[in-house]
Amino acid sequence: MKPALLVLAAGMGSRYGGLKQLDGVGPCGETIMDYSVFDAVRAGFGKVVFVIRKHFREDFERQIVSKYKNIIDVELVEQEMDKLPEGFTLNPEREKPWGTGHATLMAAEAIDTPFAVINADDFYGAQSFKVLADFLKEQEGETGKYSMVGFFLNKTLSESGEVSRGICSVNEEHYLTTVEEHHKVAEKNGTITGIGMDGESHVLDYNAYASMNMWGFTPDLFKYGKELFIDFLEENSNETKKEFYIPFIVNSLIGNGKASVKVLSSPDKWFGVTYKEDRPAVIEKLKEMTESGLYPSPLFQ
Repeated sequence: MKPALLVLAAGMGSRYGGLKQLDGVGPCGETIMDYSVFDAVRAGFGKVVFVIRKHFREDFERQIVSKYKNIIDVELVEQEMDKLPEGFTLNPEREKPWGTGHATLMAAEAIDTPFAVINADDFYGAQSFKVLADFLKEQEGETGKYSMVGFFLNKTLSESGEVSRGICSVNEEHYLTTVEEHHKVAEKNGTITGIGMDGESHVLDYNAYASMNMWGFTPDLFKYGKELFIDFLEENSNETKKEFYIPFIVNSLIGNGKASVKVLSSPDKWFGVTYKEDRPAVIEKLKEMTESGLYPSPLFQ
């Protein structure tokens, strides 16, 4: 069994100023997604599923999918705001998708093996994919045995502005107990703060584990996730901005005893392109990794 890789690539990149998932930042114009797929193939993943938006499907197929021919099986699924469970209708005033949890559910018909979920615009590193793949390969036929790769919060901030991060609580056995989404996370005068789901500002631990949306799941997540999304919509179907996040699903399943989440560690350093100003540093880091021999150039011959 080879696990699948689910790449969340439907984001609009409003803070970045465009479709950052299609932006070439490698020495030969590679995207960050290209490095994720390259590392995933090396780690033993057998299929990649991209969650995209319908309006840029043609560009995505031409610029991205064509690179992976004969490299790995690829499937595209679309996240649109009106893709809701039966009985629910879209508020016409809503302008943004329903979030990472909804995006993940779009792949329910495309994945039937243990699978990883990642963001398209985050660089996670080869070892991160290796430890996650090794975990997933052991979960064939299992249910509720999930995982995530944790990164230290102080290593995940942007120098260009505020970010959103899932702040994790972990027990002594390295299992996740809760993860809470925080917005407007930034460091100032040696202190990291963020706005929690309660709407209040909190001081955050430098060495707290941050979820960078690098998860490992078994396919039962789709069933549970759909049930929770229906519950969410029953309270929030008329909302114009509220989102249904992966951590909401995870917290619910941990809380009712239906799942455990092993927190995996990796020596790799995360980096990404939240803002346009992040781009030069990302280009330089990928150039250095290529010159040191960690990656070939071009990635795909």
